[in-house]
Parts: sequence; structure tokens; C-alpha cells
Amino acid sequence: MLRQFHSLPGLILGLVVMVLAVSGAILSVDPALERMSAPSLPVVSVADLAQSVSAQFAAVERIDRSPNGAVVVSYEGADGFASVQIDPATGAVLRPSEPSAVMRWVKGLHRSFLLDDIGRAAAGVSAGVMALMAVTGLMLLAAALGGWRRIAQPVRGGAVQRWHGIAGRLAAAMLAVSAATGVYMSLATFGVFDDGSSDSPAFPFEVAGTAPAPVASLAALQAVDLTDLRRLTFPAAGDPTDVFGLQTAGGEGYVDQATGEALNWLPHSTIRRVSEVIYLLHTGQGLWWFGLLLGLGALAVPVLSVTGALIWWGRQRAHPRLKGAVRADQADVVILVGSEGGTTWGFAATLGRALQAAGRRVHLAPMNALGPMPAARALIVLAATYGEGVAPASAKGFLDRLKRYHGDPVPVAVLGFGDRMFARFSAYGDLVAETLADKGWPELLPPARIDRQSTLDFAAWGSDLGKALGHDGLTVDHVAALPPLTELELTGREAFGAGVDAPSVILRFAPVARKGWRRIFGARLPRFEAGDLVGILPAGSDLPRLYSLASSRRDGWLEIAVRRFPGGLCSGYLHDLKPGDRIRAFIRPNPMFRPAGGRAPVILVASGCGIGPMAGFVRRNPPGRPMELYFGARDPEADFLYQRELAGWKAEGRLSRLVTAFSRVKARAYVQDRLREDAHHLRGQIAAGGQVLVCGGSAMARAAATEIGAAIAPLGLTIATLKAEGRYHEDVY
Repeated sequence: MLRQFHSLPGLILGLVVMVLAVSGAILSVDPALERMSAPSLPVVSVADLAQSVSAQFAAVERIDRSPNGAVVVSYEGADGFASVQIDPATGAVLRPSEPSAVMRWVKGLHRSFLLDDIGRAAAGVSAGVMALMAVTGLMLLAAALGGWRRIAQPVRGGAVQRWHGIAGRLAAAMLAVSAATGVYMSLATFGVFDDGSSDSPAFPFEVAGTAPAPVASLAALQAVDLTDLRRLTFPAAGDPTDVFGLQTAGGEGYVDQATGEALNWLPHSTIRRVSEVIYLLHTGQGLWWFGLLLGLGALAVPVLSVTGALIWWGRQRAHPRLKGAVRADQADVVILVGSEGGTTWGFAATLGRALQAAGRRVHLAPMNALGPMPAARALIVLAATYGEGVAPASAKGFLDRLKRYHGDPVPVAVLGFGDRMFARFSAYGDLVAETLADKGWPELLPPARIDRQSTLDFAAWGSDLGKALGHDGLTVDHVAALPPLTELELTGREAFGAGVDAPSVILRFAPVARKGWRRIFGARLPRFEAGDLVGILPAGSDLPRLYSLASSRRDGWLEIAVRRFPGGLCSGYLHDLKPGDRIRAFIRPNPMFRPAGGRAPVILVASGCGIGPMAGFVRRNPPGRPMELYFGARDPEADFLYQRELAGWKAEGRLSRLVTAFSRVKARAYVQDRLREDAHHLRGQIAAGGQVLVCGGSAMARAAATEIGAAIAPLGLTIATLKAEGRYHEDVY
């Protein structure tokens, strides 16, 4: 288990962590370069420096002193706003103060991978992964060497293991500091806790308002040494009611330009002081030599990533997925798997173990690995369908390999996995079965389908397979492993649609306080974003149902919109909940279904409860970014979900345009009708780089795709093109 905690995060985010580390190593040089170029600070008060600067520059806006000692003056000159670095002892201009374009780019890459909030979150996750890998790596090394007392002993093993262990041992401490401080700063950025940086004194409303005194005479500025200065902001010229803004190492406030009195002084809080130390430890700003050590530690990450991947690959080659599995050229039964989320692999492993127990030699591999199998007497293909008929990643190359296959065909059984709610249920499995039949592969069993991972259907199919293979009574009882469950309590519900035969409800849940020692961490929601999925287990069932989330963790609650279907086990269960009732749930990320970063237009198309994730997107949309919603329901008086909220978001500028269609009113219309009417407008939005997100019933989604496809045809674009570009995503049911 410890090895998995160490290797899996690194394998998944190895490249991302490498980018984070290398960019951090580059940035670590900056404090040292700045310190080397900055002259020594004289023993002088801020008042004297401000007087000297005022005499040299006519329209000074502020003076900044960096943590590394550089003093920068910003002023309004004849050519506009400018910033220069000065020698504080003489006031002489040393050089223009403009950050390097390269360093700005590297800093953006390091902080957010140039991807705004999503990138910042990824950087925080990567920092957490780095911290986890540093700690678990040292634990594994200590175990391999025989205990912590031998941690300095030579590392055993091959060259790759030795390089991995030595680099990790040398860099672990620096990596742990960089990673832990990076996680802290990321959490603070996203408002998980208050780091004190937002604390600021109230602007003073009562000042002398008389003629300004000479800057050098202001007592509050005379009392501050230059070494303590962070920033001094000058009052507007000619405005006796304006004040100096003063920020020091110990606090901040204002200074009356007439009396020199300190106004509304606010000392830095303890949490802010702690946060500034953490910032120093992470960046080296103010401690340049420590920054260089951090950079050297970060440079070990590429070595660790490459050697770690090689070690993992060696283990994977030595340990097949199925215990006791044989090579493809030795197997009499070959099982090939196409799975996007990984669940189909669980069914395949269960089947493989059952066949092994029946005396069969089994080979288990992804569909992309189709190759010679000279001893095979049966080929079993478990093919999941991803989305609307798409091949999962582990099966995308299967049909091409099948075209080039030169061995003798063997009896084959194809089992498709999918969801009947989709129009193209198990479409990829059907395509595989048809292609095999066309190429003359004999049927071991007729093609079959498994709906929504039904273990009962799988057991029945397994029994039929056993008979076909001569193993009556073959048992393939599969028990799906569920992710860790979170308990949530219903805190609010709003019902709609009862009068138009479309009962719907918006449910809002809060976390339940943890038990035992975990109570010290309080009640916490799992991490999720609007558009992710929540799996809910209805009472009396271990089969989860998935619902799109209408909120993000930052909202402080988990929210879904649910339509009640006749006979629906989970929808009926959810509709019957009362405030205070609790559910068991887990989060399944759905990172593709969310608005892209940037300022390009976003077009949301939804019907019924499909508006749920769209509401979450709008709620978090920055004011001013173009985001439009096409929404269809039955009657505005009955099932207009989020009507009040949408009006508020429109007033805030989060929703730029709302287009509705109702099918149970006199002016009857559907969403696709509105899209058809807006074809010219849609074409312009797509041409401007717009993205389309669709959520709702599959029939609506198909109709919407037809109308949008017709609208963009004059641009030479198709829905398939937009999907390939990542600009058209669907979440349909």
C-alpha cells in the first residue's frame, strides 16, 4: 500500500510535477540575481528617502523595497507611467525596473501552468503529490535499507534503483519544504483558510486637510527605517485630504501628509506573519541562499520521475494484472478489455479467476494489445462504450490491429458494457462484434450487453459462457468495489414541476461531522467542481446512481437537480428525503465537462434537470465573461428551475444571455427551436472560439447537435470537429 501511495501519484502527475519543479528551479535563481544587483541599504529613514525621491521625480506614485533589498520608484513621467530601481544612498537611477518577460512566463507556468484557476488548482495538487512522494519515498528507502538508522547507508539494487534512492535522499528535505509550503499557499489562494493577506486598515475619513508638510518632517515616516519598508504610496498631488499609504514588515496604515500622524495603524496578525514566513521558505524572496537550495532540490525531480517510471515499468512487466495469468502465446483463453474508467477491468478479473479455477490458462490484456494467440481456443472481448458510441482509450487501436491480424480466427464472445439511457447503448461493443463476424471469426456466444454494470446480468452471461466452454456451473459473481463513501445531510429542497407531470427537485446537502479522531478536522465536503458527478446509493441498494453536480466545493454545499422517474429507485428515494435525512455518496470527477479557461464565449444548452451543472457554471463564471444559456422546460410557472438565481446572475454579469423555450404554453417551443432561430448568432459565437456544453435528455442533445451543426456548417465546421477541438461536450442521459 505504501508503494502505491508513492508510485501512483508520481506516474499520473509525473510530467506535471516535473514542469512545476523545473520552473521552480528557474525561479529560485531570481532572488539571488536581484540581491546581487541591489546596492547595500543605508541607515536612513523612510522620511528622508521619500524627500530625496520627491525632489528628483515630479509625480511619484510609490516607493517599493523588495525582500532582497532592491528599491524601486514608480512615477508618472513625460512618457507615461514608469518604474526605476534607484540607489537609496544617493537617489541615482540604476536601471529600469521591468520584470523579465521570460521570468513572467516561467512564473505563470509555475503558479498555474498558464491555465488560470484550473491551473492553480493543478499546481496545488502537484505540490501535494510532491510532498507525498518525498515522505513516502524516504519511508520506502528506510525500509529497504533496514530502518531509519541506516538511512545514510549505500543504496542497494541496480543502477536505476541506486540513482533513484540517492537523488531522493539528497533532495527529500528541500522537496518536502517546497511542496508543503506550496500546498499551503495554494489552499490560501482558493480561500480554504484566511492567511491574513486580505486584512487592511480602513481608509481614514478624518485628516487635517491643511497644506502638506515637508515629507522629511513627517514623524510617522521618520520612525520607520528603510530596512523595514515594504511600500510607501504617495497622496495625489494637490489633494490635501489624501494620505500616504505605509506598509512595513510589522503592519500597515496611513500617514497624514500635514501632521505626520499615523492613522488607522493595523499590525500584522499572527497568521499573516506565519504566512509570510511560509512564502519566504517557498520562494527564497528575502532568503536568497535558501532559494538556491530549494532550486537544487527541485532539479532532482526529473531524475526521480524518470527513474521512478522505469522502476514502475519493470514491476509491471514482472507482475501481470491477473495473478497466475500466462502470456498470450500460452493461453487457451484470451480476455481483451476496453475500459475508460476502469470498472470493466474488475469484471474481467472476476471472469479470469473463475476460468482459472476451471483449469483454463488465461491471458488478460487491453484490446489495443491484440496480437498472435496460437494456443487460444476462445477469445473473450469485454468492450465498454464511452459516451455516445466512442471507443475507450484502451481499445482505440483494436479495429486497426484486427485488420492486420494474420492468425487463424478463434471462437469469440463479445460482451458490451454501456447504459441503456444512451441512444447508442453499447455501440462500440456492437461494432466490434459486427467487425469480427464480417472477418469470419466464429461465435462462441452471440453478442451480449451489460446495462449499467449489472452484476446479475454478468453472472447470467458467465453461466452461458461456461456452458459454451464446457464448464457447467461456472460462477462469475462480481462484486464492484465502491470508492470511499461520504455521508451528507439534506439541508434544503425546492420542488418543481408537479403540475406538468415533471416532478423535479433541487436538493442541497451539507457534510456530516466526522467521528472519532477525525472530528478535529470538522465537517468537510469532498473535492468537486460543478459538472462532476456524485454517485448516490439509494436505501437498500449497493448500486450507485450518478447525478451531475450543480455546485462546487467552494460554494460550501453539494447540490443536484433530480427528475422523478416512474419506478425510479434512486430518484424516488431522493424525492422522498426530508431536511435532516442523510445519504451515502461519492464523487466521480468529470473534468472534460466544464467551461474552458479564458474569455471565449461559452454556450450552455440544457433541458429539465440538465440545468443543474449549468447553474453551477454560471454561479462561478467571472462577471463579464460571455456565457449564454439556452434552457427548455414545460411551463415557466411550474418547472423553471433556478429562475430567481438566473435573474440574479444575469444582473451580476455572470450570465450574459438567457434564452428559454417552454413546451406546455401557448407559444410552444423546444430548445432546438431557439437554437435554429439563433443560427446566425451561434455561428458568430463559435467563430469567436466559443465552446458548447449540453446537458439533458439524449433526444434533446441529438436535436441540439443537429441545429448547432447546421448553424456552423457555413464555417466549414462540424460537431465532430468541435468535439475533436475540445469545444463541444455533452452530459446526457
